[in-house]
Amino acid sequence: MRTASTPTFSAHDQVAMAQALTWAEQAIGLTDPNPRVGCVISDGQGRVLGAGHTQQAGGPHAEVMAMRAARADGHDLRGATVHVTLEPCAHHGRTPPCADALIAAGVGRVVAAVLDPNPLVAGQGMARLQAAGIAVAHGLMADAARELNIGFFSRMVRGRPWVRLKVAASLDGRTALPDGTSQWITGPDARADGHAWRRRAGAVLTGIGTVREDNPRLDVRLVPTARQPLRVVLDARLDTPPSARLLDPPGDVLLCCTDAALSSPRAAPLSRPNVTLLPIGIDQNGWIDLGAVLDALGQRGINELHVEAGHHLNGSFVRAGLVDEFLVYLAPKLLGAGREMAAFGPLAQLADAAPLVFTDLARVGADVRLMARSATGFGAPA
Repeated sequence: MRTASTPTFSAHDQVAMAQALTWAEQAIGLTDPNPRVGCVISDGQGRVLGAGHTQQAGGPHAEVMAMRAARADGHDLRGATVHVTLEPCAHHGRTPPCADALIAAGVGRVVAAVLDPNPLVAGQGMARLQAAGIAVAHGLMADAARELNIGFFSRMVRGRPWVRLKVAASLDGRTALPDGTSQWITGPDARADGHAWRRRAGAVLTGIGTVREDNPRLDVRLVPTARQPLRVVLDARLDTPPSARLLDPPGDVLLCCTDAALSSPRAAPLSRPNVTLLPIGIDQNGWIDLGAVLDALGQRGINELHVEAGHHLNGSFVRAGLVDEFLVYLAPKLLGAGREMAAFGPLAQLADAAPLVFTDLARVGADVRLMARSATGFGAPA
């Protein structure tokens, strides 16, 4: 495929791609395991003919939704310009290739924000369009488009989800009192914001300790959502009580356990239509292998994994270097003695500290939301 190494984008390109990204944001919590994609189709005068975003898995993609909207208003798509946040697909999955649909419509130009990391596409969509005589370009607002689908990129490139660890803590870094009491350190606005981040995720993960201490639901209920994320519990012995609230529908549950637990009497009471028991190997310390868990979730199409666990499991994720992003809510209060954000270490020297980069800081009600990423890992800020 021959494209300019530094394509020139017009003011209209900038506006149209920004609109396409806004459409793509509407797909959050809807499209998993597919990426969140938005599309805007316009004529030669920059007038929008149609727009749309990808629907639930198995439903129409953004390009098809935009073309349907344009045709419903009586517009002819021949020669039109298409701005889409991800390269049009070139393979036949649950739906036909979008590249073929655009070719059949006779569009004149396609601008993609970023190429699709899926090996089944990976530039082939743009190549197919260009071979059909359609002008193509990519790279406009690529960072924003990639960020919107950071989990999809992670799964396509690494075979595992993007791991976001959420913590609610006091200003002195305590997530609970020494006896485990933690409800509620942060306020209602921060809790609702946390549910919005849950909605982004394909799965929410916790440990058996949190299940037994807090009996959480781990669902999305404080913000509207089209689907519930998969709830994942690391429970080597299958000690999850059959009455645990997170086992209740709607939504599916994955209990990660050992082979021995799977054949134990504790398995039968947990067997129900929405619950899957998954045997996972043990690491050198005798704990469930976190890397194997991430690989298994990647195979199940999980793009973003939202971890809400206790300080011990948080520490295990940190110690293993598996946290891509920290989502931390700090309350304006001091707790003194209590449980830390993540139990790991102690470090022999300051130089051993994991380097992070702050990526966002915002007020959320009375609390503060901090976001940080690994300074060296996948998705590290440029």
